[in-house]
Amino acid sequence: MNADPGAGVALIEDETVPVSEARLPILDWGFLHSDATYDVAHVWRGRFFRLEDHLDRFFAGMEALRMRIPHDRDALRDRLQDLVAASGLREAYVEMICTRGQPRAGSRDPRTCTNRFLAFAVPFVWIADPAKQQTGLHLTISRMQRIPPASVDPAVKNYHWLDMVQALFEAYDRGGETAITVDGHGNVVEGPGFNLFMVRDGTLATPATGVLPGVTRRTVMELAQARGYAVQARPVGTEAVHAADEVFITSTAGGVMPVTTVDGRTIGDGSPGPVTRLLRDAYWALHDEPGYTLPVDYARARAEN
Repeated sequence: MNADPGAGVALIEDETVPVSEARLPILDWGFLHSDATYDVAHVWRGRFFRLEDHLDRFFAGMEALRMRIPHDRDALRDRLQDLVAASGLREAYVEMICTRGQPRAGSRDPRTCTNRFLAFAVPFVWIADPAKQQTGLHLTISRMQRIPPASVDPAVKNYHWLDMVQALFEAYDRGGETAITVDGHGNVVEGPGFNLFMVRDGTLATPATGVLPGVTRRTVMELAQARGYAVQARPVGTEAVHAADEVFITSTAGGVMPVTTVDGRTIGDGSPGPVTRLLRDAYWALHDEPGYTLPVDYARARAEN
């Protein structure tokens, strides 16, 4: 590889290249039609976190979209391990992708496509970095409706983000830092790469439908229930978010991140709340638990080079 591997590496058709040199053919339907699925895992202090859950979701997404890759689960795990080792990154954002590929020349029949597998590892990505988490995010509830789940299943991770991109522009115009979309009934659903939780009178609530069931979301629900908190997956209206004692978002890109302002209104006392802080600390503590993590063998990559 010619570029600095610390900037990230990609796996393209089983060849490892600097991420800056990774390319996708322009006629691939993943580019032309957003016909793709993907998943994102992360590495923290040299260990994958809940990688098996991400592999579960990736393979389920491919099955739902009638896609397949030339790697079984064990082979894919090995390739992701090798990719991170080649990058040298101890904190990494690791994405695996399957695109529809290209159909036979002159055809629009997706059955003639050969699906394509790609992956990359880049430095860890934050929606809100640790410094920002000390003060909390300013979230806006967008007027933009999320694509309904009857049209595009949000449980299959996808790149249909035009609604969320428009919601972000709306948020910036209104002085916010990020946004959450709504469904056809005005209930909040999800934001660009994150799930939402609110806390009211010691009970946590998170939108139940129209969302990707995030791995971090699941982790937080498990942690909260283990600590005696009631957790409800149910419709969450705008007014309920405005009246919450605490609001936070969850994502592979940053874990548990406090929201202290919604639509210009202060949440709680304007600082990250005690439940948010408790769950954030518990979430990062899990990264030292062998049952949740898988170490990357960096030494093997050095030996092979």
